[in-house]
Amino acid sequence: MGYKIFTHEIHSSYAARIDNFRSYDSISKDIIQRWTYPLVPDVQFSINNATKLERHGIYRASNITQSRSSQVGPFTYIGKDTFIGNNTIISNSVVGDGCKIGSNVAIDGCYIWNNVTIQDGCKLRHAILCDGVVMKSGAVLEPGVVLSYKVVVGQEFVVPSYSKVSLLPQPVKQDSDEELEYADSNSGIIETTNTLENGDSTNDCVVSEIGKNGRGFIWSMSEVDHEEEWRHSVAPIPDSKLIELTQAVYDDLEALIQDDSFLPLSDVRESDTETDDDNRDESQYFEKEVEATFLRGVNENVKDDHIILEVNSLRLSYNMALENCASALFYSMMKLALDVSRNTGKDLVKSTNDVISQWGKLLKPYLNGIDDEIEVILKFEEMCLESGKEFAILFVQILHVLYDKDIIQEEAILNWARLKKSRLNEGGVEVKKNMVGC
Repeated sequence: MGYKIFTHEIHSSYAARIDNFRSYDSISKDIIQRWTYPLVPDVQFSINNATKLERHGIYRASNITQSRSSQVGPFTYIGKDTFIGNNTIISNSVVGDGCKIGSNVAIDGCYIWNNVTIQDGCKLRHAILCDGVVMKSGAVLEPGVVLSYKVVVGQEFVVPSYSKVSLLPQPVKQDSDEELEYADSNSGIIETTNTLENGDSTNDCVVSEIGKNGRGFIWSMSEVDHEEEWRHSVAPIPDSKLIELTQAVYDDLEALIQDDSFLPLSDVRESDTETDDDNRDESQYFEKEVEATFLRGVNENVKDDHIILEVNSLRLSYNMALENCASALFYSMMKLALDVSRNTGKDLVKSTNDVISQWGKLLKPYLNGIDDEIEVILKFEEMCLESGKEFAILFVQILHVLYDKDIIQEEAILNWARLKKSRLNEGGVEVKKNMVGC
């Protein structure tokens, strides 16, 4: 009897698979940033838990108690019946239901499940806390930490980066996959958990590993596993690894170009219709990826060099030119300026000036000539006619901002104006009316 595999190809919907903590983090961010709509927190499929979406991607469930002095940053979800104490800062994180978070706590990039208690003065960065975890006052979680169910971290204890902590001691002997799959559910796991929860354990290593009055075991990793742990963690990729990976991509591309058997893309012949459609889809996906990278850099205070490295990686992955990077980044900046201020034209010009002043330097590596600068102006014109019509009446003022900030040169503006006169069409009338004085 033969085997058959039935598939359904998805052309537009969102689909992804979670197979490690990094993919868990990426997909969770997509949900919070609404790439998975309508599968987002505020779209309710039941009436049990109403969630409201606020500005800057903040989601709040019902019955939340939050101190006025606390701060909830962008792209954060707060579950129902959760308490947040004084001067606590939470950003880019997911907090589950029934959590109790004390005062002067700092949480960034974490996934906190249900009924977690975090006492005063704790600091958490890019960690996962399962149900029922307790962090005593002053405890610290370094990036990449995972705390399993009902683990207790002792007072002022620092859990090292990439640590995995569980109530279950690490097995001395590594069982085979079949033994793990068919192991008896009562083979010591429940007994160990109950013993630790009742405080009957006298094992000294528990105290030394998790701190005073802590409960749990740190699972050790081999030197090789620890070296590769960053690949599968919710923590950001270390700077050294990011530079190393980017350099490797450049080296591979250089070797491919020098290979005699390499066939340039321009020599590949396909039907005009299919090529145009594929290029359009690739361009749209590329712009979305660049926008997500830029917003993540803004919200997480990522260094400019690291944003440029990520954009360069996307450029190589999607086989895009430098002007495509400049256009996509510029679009992301202008969209950010539009989101910040939608009141008056004066406010919009000011917000644009602020965004370009802070982030305009990201465009420099991709503007190597007048033609690249013209592509930026054309992208701005496209925005004015489509998604960013608020900019249309401010077209000349925004051009002056770009000129004053040394993003585009006078020659680029003049060449663009000549191009518009020679290729004037109905779609460019509205913007052309606002060109007077350029």
